[in-house]
Amino acid sequence: MLKQYRLRDYKFRLVLWVAALSAIGVLVVGSANEAYRSRQLAGVIIGFICMVIVSLIDYVWLSNFYWLEYIFGVFILALVPFFGATVNGAKRWIRIGSFFQFQPSDVVKIIMIVFLARLYSKYEDKINHPKVIFGSLLAMAVPIAFIYQQPNLSTSILMALLFCAMIFLAGLSYKIIGGIILVTIPVAVILLTIILQPNQTLIDEYQQTRILAWLQPEAYSQESSQQTNSIIAIGSGQLYGKGLNNDDVSSVKNGNFIPEPQTDFIFAVVGEELGFLGCCIIIILELLIALECVNIGRRAREKCGTLIGCGMGALIFLQCFINICVATGLMPNTGISLPFVSYGLTSLVSFWIGIGIVLNVGLQVRKY
Repeated sequence: MLKQYRLRDYKFRLVLWVAALSAIGVLVVGSANEAYRSRQLAGVIIGFICMVIVSLIDYVWLSNFYWLEYIFGVFILALVPFFGATVNGAKRWIRIGSFFQFQPSDVVKIIMIVFLARLYSKYEDKINHPKVIFGSLLAMAVPIAFIYQQPNLSTSILMALLFCAMIFLAGLSYKIIGGIILVTIPVAVILLTIILQPNQTLIDEYQQTRILAWLQPEAYSQESSQQTNSIIAIGSGQLYGKGLNNDDVSSVKNGNFIPEPQTDFIFAVVGEELGFLGCCIIIILELLIALECVNIGRRAREKCGTLIGCGMGALIFLQCFINICVATGLMPNTGISLPFVSYGLTSLVSFWIGIGIVLNVGLQVRKY
């Protein structure tokens, strides 16, 4: 479980990037809603402690329990329909007592990275075998189905993309990838056509409305107002922004133009208060963290470590990409947090734990 490590092999650069981004997150969340500043700071502290502890636990030993971890992840997702707390029409959280609640889907993201990494490394020579492909697809489909029913379409799509990234990194044949693409594109077009039809039953009505509002913002001005206001806020910050904690009544936070801006639309607050430079800093830090995870994975001593590092990098990149695309109107409105920046303690701590696992991969380089 615990091994002897060399301090010089600890990737302090990755810790620095994550700490810097989380610090900016605390400032921006506190500016968006002062009541959440102390909670966000507490989340960063808890996440940092968890990261340090996890970084000293042998990731190989940890991945040996991949099936138990998978069962635990599915179990906590299965509890949501029965014991979950409903917030804004979605039942995604499990509440324990009066003050503590967590979102199982955020925990499951990290669990599935470890699970798939171990599974694909175990069957490294058989990665293109139909049993391995369909077996891992079925294993991934179970948590995705639970998450979709919450309803949480954005995280379901993110999990599906993460699965695609992991199996590609594991060495899936390009012939199989090409065949999947040839099938996926027409199927996606057909599904989109059906979704846009009146009285369709594939997705919930509010999800269809969000897609229609993105395609026809003039016809759905009320539904598209959140994204429109986000774009205006980002543009209004210009180069340097209006400054943190500003009292401008026309700002996105003070004018209540976006409900709860400290969560999914935190990038709008960044754009308005820190300007184009602030947005660039956020994006660069997210990319640096993702690339550092990938770089650590590439230097891992074996396949499982490689997939954990690269999988964590893929998760951070994909989630960041989706969040920023929504905030800037490049994708339909869907609720997903910006890693290390948005308010959400489960997401924040889970990402710190994921970084801890990657750091342990970095401690066990090939020379050991």
